[in-house]
Amino acid sequence: MKGARTVAACVRVLAAGASLVTIPASSVAAGPRDTLTFHGDAQRTGWRSEESELSHAVVAGPDFGLAWQSPQLDAVGDQPPRLYASPLYVDALEVSSGEYAGRTFSVVIAATSNAYVYAVNAFDRNGARAGAILWRKQLGEPCKLEPTPLDGVMTGVLSTPVIDLERRRLYITSCVTGRRWQAYALDLASGEIVAGWPVQLDEATFNAPGMNRNAGSGKVPPKRFDYRVQRGALTLSRAGSVLYVTFGETSTGWIVAVDTRHAKVSSAFATVAEPHHSSGGIWGAGGATLDTDGNVFVVTGSAFSGYVDQPHDWVQSVLKLSFTPGDGFTLRGTYTPFNYCETAKMDIDLGSGGITLLPAPTTAGKAPQLMALGGKQGNAYLLDGARLPGRLDRRQACSPDSASDASFLPPGNQPHFGKRGPLNVFGPYSEKDAALDLARGRSVPAYFRRGDSQYLFLTGNTKKGQGVPDNVPPSLARLRVMEDRKSPWLRIDQLEQTLVFENPGSPVVTSNGSRDAVVWVLDENARRTAPLKGARAPQPVLYALDALTLKLLWRSQPGQLATSGKYNEPVFARGTVFVGTDRIQAFGAVPQIADGKAIYQQRCAACHDQAEGRIPPRELLATRPEPYVVDALANGVMRDFAQGLSTVEIQAVARFVAQPGVAQ
Repeated sequence: MKGARTVAACVRVLAAGASLVTIPASSVAAGPRDTLTFHGDAQRTGWRSEESELSHAVVAGPDFGLAWQSPQLDAVGDQPPRLYASPLYVDALEVSSGEYAGRTFSVVIAATSNAYVYAVNAFDRNGARAGAILWRKQLGEPCKLEPTPLDGVMTGVLSTPVIDLERRRLYITSCVTGRRWQAYALDLASGEIVAGWPVQLDEATFNAPGMNRNAGSGKVPPKRFDYRVQRGALTLSRAGSVLYVTFGETSTGWIVAVDTRHAKVSSAFATVAEPHHSSGGIWGAGGATLDTDGNVFVVTGSAFSGYVDQPHDWVQSVLKLSFTPGDGFTLRGTYTPFNYCETAKMDIDLGSGGITLLPAPTTAGKAPQLMALGGKQGNAYLLDGARLPGRLDRRQACSPDSASDASFLPPGNQPHFGKRGPLNVFGPYSEKDAALDLARGRSVPAYFRRGDSQYLFLTGNTKKGQGVPDNVPPSLARLRVMEDRKSPWLRIDQLEQTLVFENPGSPVVTSNGSRDAVVWVLDENARRTAPLKGARAPQPVLYALDALTLKLLWRSQPGQLATSGKYNEPVFARGTVFVGTDRIQAFGAVPQIADGKAIYQQRCAACHDQAEGRIPPRELLATRPEPYVVDALANGVMRDFAQGLSTVEIQAVARFVAQPGVAQ
């Protein structure tokens, strides 16, 4: 049986999609294509505006498909790897250790729930095939939350790391058994931990004298310590000297500043001065957002029964903070929606995704610094980040009057209020049932500009009815920013009315300037409460849509993507889309090849020529009869993964795999 399982795993790789992408060595250093942080930049715009190769014609063409996939990443015992962290990309990196030392590659950085970090070769060059693992590093034994594991899997790395390319460092956090959450600096070229790291991240450190800049009458107790989640993406200051780390699902939310020069925590800010019921968590995938002046923006959430009226309680709020060495964090601005009392009671997090800062206006004067966010309620909010409307000591009084909300409101009455109020995008509007499987949104908006028109794309879930978890269209919306110097607002420009996303990550836009704009969405394809381990673990779907018409250009085949984490997004380079699941899977425009040998060499050799773990080497494949491989692909457990291969192609692959002498 063990042999059958390993061969089945091999066949899964054989059946995996299109052929290998190859680039000439001379083109690697052609220009800056790096993606060093979540959603593309510290402003979390989610727009890659210099992707000239992923045109509409290419993405919708017959040759666009799975180009290659890496080997499955490392399990820990029976615990499978999952990528909650979005992949990152470095276009030219000289590896300094292992068998590839001294050679330069384009590299995808991946980090898993099993506390492993990888550098994966992105393109076939310099003696390594695309998908080959250039280095790997385990940060320690991953935590297993008690009494209930997170999504049924381990809790190692959950947040997207960040890269300091100038210092050749990768900053990352992981929960490690016996030590809990720590921040690491890794040498980007080797994966080795930089001297002086890791930095311990715990309540004792955050509550040291003078450390917590929103301290109440006593220290924040370490309640529900095992449930703390560091899921928000890491953010690095422009100079690279400060690493911002956010926490949620603990006694209170935290934002922490780590001094990267001296490897220590330099300041902390609790979102609730007098903690209660584990509220105020900053857990959305976006983490902290930075403007060009270095101001830090975060958005907080709640928990059931999370409302308490008290000073310095910032549950369900947007916070603007400044940070200076020596002084640490200073609160500079706040915003809290009009109905925060009701939503805080029902776990309807405002902070379920994160903040997008729109590019600064080019007009002179005091034009607003626009920022946008969504939330579990399905609303979209537009604010002036330079002049947030709230107080600095406490939230405004709750109000049932939607027109009193201090965000930029659309000028007309909203149907769900009968008066002015925040724009509801994914409904039906409710202040009672928008948590867990009833949540309407958990994503960070993506920005796109065409001429003088500014747009935001938002993913979410429209429910079939009040209190009903079933989803119906729309799941994707394009909003237009209606520009007015004094009071801009958001308008629904178009809704996609055919697709149903089950639990989508944040949308990302690629374009060639304003041309060929494509919206990409990675949908988990299962409800929030679905476990990510076991026979019924969901398999996500990647979508590509025309940004101007919302017409579907392409989607991945059913079962083509392996089970992933939650709320992650793809990364792009050189006409290739990289997706993190339990491995790295790459999509691009590559010729479909029916020759069995060519298919093997272009899609399988990266795994089987350098076989590790349970992946069978070529020598073992050569001992299996051709009918066994054909049956596994056409009728057996790998049938779903053979979709897209014709009968002739399956037979050609099986014939080559089973022939004597294949290992030579």
